[in-house]
Amino acid sequence: MSAVPNLTEAVPRPSPEHPDAGIRLVKDSVSHIEHAEVQSETHSNGVRDAAWQLHDTPIENQRPIKVIVIGAGYSGVYCGIRIPERLRNCELTIYEKNEGIGGTWYENRYPGAACDVPSHSYQFSFNPKHDWTALYAPSREIRDYIEASAKKFGADRFIKLRHEVMDCTWHGDEGLWHVKVKRPNGEVFEDTANVLVSARGALNNRQWPEIDGLKSFEGEVMHSAGWNDSYDFTNKRVGIIGSGSSAIQIIPRLQKQPGAQLNCFIRSRTWISPPLGQGVQDKMGMGDKFEFTQEMKDKFKNDPEAWMDFRLMVEADANSIHAVTLKGTEMQMGAQKTFEEGMKARLVKKPEYFDWLKPSFAPGCRRLTPGPGFLEAMVEDNVHFIRDKITRIEPKGVVTEDGKLHEIDVLVCATGFYASAAPPFRTAGVNGRTLQDHWHTRATNYMSLATDGFPNHFFMLGPNGAIGEGSLTMMIESTGSYLVKAIRKIQRENIKAMVVKPARVRDFTRYCDAYFKNTVFMDDCNSWYRKDGQGRTGNAVTGLWPGSCLHCIEAMRSPRWEDYEYEYVREENAAEGNEMAWLGNGWAMNQLGGKPRSIDLGFYLTPMFQERDLGVPVVGRPEENEQYKIRPWSY
Repeated sequence: MSAVPNLTEAVPRPSPEHPDAGIRLVKDSVSHIEHAEVQSETHSNGVRDAAWQLHDTPIENQRPIKVIVIGAGYSGVYCGIRIPERLRNCELTIYEKNEGIGGTWYENRYPGAACDVPSHSYQFSFNPKHDWTALYAPSREIRDYIEASAKKFGADRFIKLRHEVMDCTWHGDEGLWHVKVKRPNGEVFEDTANVLVSARGALNNRQWPEIDGLKSFEGEVMHSAGWNDSYDFTNKRVGIIGSGSSAIQIIPRLQKQPGAQLNCFIRSRTWISPPLGQGVQDKMGMGDKFEFTQEMKDKFKNDPEAWMDFRLMVEADANSIHAVTLKGTEMQMGAQKTFEEGMKARLVKKPEYFDWLKPSFAPGCRRLTPGPGFLEAMVEDNVHFIRDKITRIEPKGVVTEDGKLHEIDVLVCATGFYASAAPPFRTAGVNGRTLQDHWHTRATNYMSLATDGFPNHFFMLGPNGAIGEGSLTMMIESTGSYLVKAIRKIQRENIKAMVVKPARVRDFTRYCDAYFKNTVFMDDCNSWYRKDGQGRTGNAVTGLWPGSCLHCIEAMRSPRWEDYEYEYVREENAAEGNEMAWLGNGWAMNQLGGKPRSIDLGFYLTPMFQERDLGVPVVGRPEENEQYKIRPWSY
């Protein structure tokens, strides 16, 4: 029962200019608690502390806040969609060093570059694309999709292209990050923000091979992430260093270039898996074809039920194979046998290659790559499989350990990135300590999205942020939604600095090490999953989330705010702070305004809020609610 009787229409209503109109009964007298001062305290020395006062703002407290995001790939675009959607009075800027949107998919445009998981599991859940051309979409199509999503949902409004971040420094006295940015004309300026988000991704900073004489080579040199589209490979002698996913995609394409001769310097053994969406291909009757027919795309477009069934099938296929990453499981051992049989069948022309390529480690220790056409290309006469170690590079070519000079015209370095490492620019946190120093030996972190000593700084796809199986974009969405909640907490609760406790970073690190101990990822292999702070393979998994994709989604669902330490914005009158100040002045925002609508004042009755916030219980047996059977309720 309400404590206040209904008021007549003649009674004045509050407005933004006079939020207490209608309750001030006597001129100059206190008629509402927001005008009541706490009595000041007098110390023995005669000095009086200022009295703490209520903050004259509604409980939602949408105080001005500024966020800088670094990078405009999947992660940055997601921030550019969700931050303006969910936050008000938040100034957002997204700095992108490249000339276009797309992140790693803007940079990786080498021949054969494509997604190695089903395209329909590599898209935003809220913006499904029914007309992907193939099960494994080419990089240009993915790049176009990311850009189209940014424009469709307005994220492009906040993106500044060709703006390269050069330095980030935390100023604790201000509670601000100072960020130096280089404009397209080379001029460097400084921007500031309450919150800094790194959305650079895990595979961004190119790693070149450490080989003597690399710079002495007189021919063309290119990294797989810096492809020279104008170079003509026709009748060229091509050297390719690497056996990771990029090299596996590049080799089949270059092998088909007229007159090309390929020297593939492959030292690391690797598993070549069947297509990661083989189950989907089989169920769709696609055979060994990867392209979708127009008939299939039309059905996806015009039949919502068939479209949802297909999407669910793709996700279920990926989320049902987590056991393949756990050593000794029936699925893991069965997968290895399947891989062996598949590789032998594709290498029948040169069966000795199987022994050269077959690893001693379990499938999955290195990133699994299906590599359509790779093994078939390796056995062709214009491809030379060179296993000897490279000792140096000379002006005319590559010299291997046996003393042979392999003369080439162009050298392709498919040698990956500095994964799980500090960015190439200086990032200085508390007391000026840099992230480069903090992560010198290992990128220790909390839940992949923060680390101690760096307040108000969050990571998207940070260390331990990728996945061995499942939808990476769903992990991006889950992490991004967590970050938006953190930004909102900082804004609403007048937080100046929010930083994860060192003990929780330690605990998460211990959890990761204990979890990965019994996985295939700790087998003896060279993998970017286990890179240390210097780009070398270490003895800890730093690239992957410690669990399945569904495990990550649930972990990000309800933040543990108690894992952070907080410093609050100083009171304007220098009074002692009050951590309950976020309660504001007793008003809710919807009550303030010229003429609030009925829906503003009774929103909780509408279906969209009932379903989202309260839920409609099942009559008679609320525990039979299907929603909570599929996904248990969480605080």
